Amino acid sequence: MSQRSPEEIRASIEANRAELAVSLERLRGEVAEVTDWRKQIREHQQEVLIGAAVAGFVIGGGIAAIGGLMRRKKKRRW
Repeated sequence: MSQRSPEEIRASIEANRAELAVSLERLRGEVAEVTDWRKQIREHQQEVLIGAAVAGFVIGGGIAAIGGLMRRKKKRRW
């Protein structure tokens, strides 16, 4: 194991700090880009519209089915 001088250790620590700062800034930029929901919607507009249509169809069908069940129960009581 080689012995390093205090100056070499300090220089190594400073180099690691600088590298960490660059990595942190890069990570912040990537996080900001990924969490930009407006950009994500613009980039995936077709998928969003398809998903909204499917969700509307499912919700509408569920409401219609529940309404049909309620009407059947009311008819049976009479």
